[in-house]
Amino acid sequence: MELTGLSIIGMQRSTTGGRIFTATNPANGAPLPGEFHSASPADVENAAQLATKAFTSYAQWSGKRRAALLEHIAQFLESHTATIVKRANLETALPIARLEGELARTCFQLRLQGESAANGLFAGARIDHAQPGRTPIPKPDLRSMMRPIGPVAVFGASNFPLAFSVAGGDTAAALAAGCPVIVKAHPAHPGTSEIVGRVIQEAMHECDAPEGLFSLLFDVGYNVGASLVQHHLIKAVAFTGSRRGGRALMHLATVREEAIPVFAEMSSVNPVFIFRGALAHKADEIANGLQASVSLGVGQFCTNPGLVFIESCKGAARLIDKLKELIAASPAGTMLSPDIYATYQQTVDKFSQITGVRLLAVGKQVSGQASSAMFAADIATFLDNRNLMDEVFGPSTLLIECNSRKELLATAEQLEGQLTATIHATPDELSELRSFVEVLSTKAGRLLFGGFPTGVEVAHAMTHGGPYPATSDGRSTSVGTRAAERFLRPITYQNFPDAALPQELQEANPLKILRLTDGAWKIS
Repeated sequence: MELTGLSIIGMQRSTTGGRIFTATNPANGAPLPGEFHSASPADVENAAQLATKAFTSYAQWSGKRRAALLEHIAQFLESHTATIVKRANLETALPIARLEGELARTCFQLRLQGESAANGLFAGARIDHAQPGRTPIPKPDLRSMMRPIGPVAVFGASNFPLAFSVAGGDTAAALAAGCPVIVKAHPAHPGTSEIVGRVIQEAMHECDAPEGLFSLLFDVGYNVGASLVQHHLIKAVAFTGSRRGGRALMHLATVREEAIPVFAEMSSVNPVFIFRGALAHKADEIANGLQASVSLGVGQFCTNPGLVFIESCKGAARLIDKLKELIAASPAGTMLSPDIYATYQQTVDKFSQITGVRLLAVGKQVSGQASSAMFAADIATFLDNRNLMDEVFGPSTLLIECNSRKELLATAEQLEGQLTATIHATPDELSELRSFVEVLSTKAGRLLFGGFPTGVEVAHAMTHGGPYPATSDGRSTSVGTRAAERFLRPITYQNFPDAALPQELQEANPLKILRLTDGAWKIS
């Protein structure tokens, strides 16, 4: 597939453009084929106008028809696997096997969201029948459902060029909910973005989708993203990236005349708490799991365990010694871009200079590649220095040894909002930690007992979100079928004639979906 470097506006290509940029292979610094043209203000306007027009008809599509579209996109992506993975490997230095797995996850997300749309999960239909004889006031007939909110701006993520990018979870959720999507491609992997965008465009054409249901805009800077968020026709924003970037988008969305929601996944250190019972029985096993989790993907996961709290005991020393040995033997790795690598190195240097923080181990070192790093501090240093709670995007972790469970509880109470929190303990210990678990439940979107947080299952019950600053809205998730709820709003029809109601709410339930009828779930 020959790259054009032009933004995709509905079924067309951009005819104007701004600043030209190229992609770079992070493994060797070499420029990659293809010149990409930043979208112009006219491109943003055209995409927004087309998306709004498409919304009028697409919002009326049945869940089954949306599911068919998402299935087509998945099939088309699978048919272009080799091309997509090859370019993504060049632009990100992520291994081929990892990218193949990520593309499979991307296709699964599309299908799962489609199936949920088809079975009426997103309709959220509720019916309360009228009671005209009720006294002292008759009860009206009330029927409510969820409806799509309008065009959604999606920002591609740097660390997941497929699963959190052009055809990623946010796009799948928005399309399943009934919303048009305008994607702002990440500048680090524009070639991958164009290939995937053209595949989506082809699938849209095959399914007779309305013009403007999907657009893809390039930009090497911030102007296009800012313009999208500020455009009066955009109704929501989905973003995965830094806290700084997320907060900037939140501000832009708030100060516009019609404020809109920004669903931003921003930062998390994913604390791991290890209690003495677990240390007594499996210190080596936990150390091996931690090292693998910290270094996985050169630490470039939003669920990387950046903080480890250990209950002081004999097993703690064994775990720390084993982990030091494993970290020291960890291979260096190429990060997603030179900028990300430079930021990681700066953050590691900053940690090394904080009074009370000790660098316990450094992985193997290769010029231009990131080495794993393991730091340690006491609880007083941690509690006195808020900077130690900052996310380090890379293969680094900070160990805090606590003398008592009271100290462990104190650290948990001081934590910011997190995507995950993990507990290693025996089942008997866990039953003694109810108040501790309750505190963690106010801090994180997902609690793990055993295991490690890297790896997010795409499933109905998954929560990939958490209290601020893990996300901008702790009530939401960007993974799983609840992700579509971000792009829906409720509407109630009161005393409407049956024939005038949406099919989801008609008395005969022609779509045969599950509905909450007079307080009971029924398909009837």
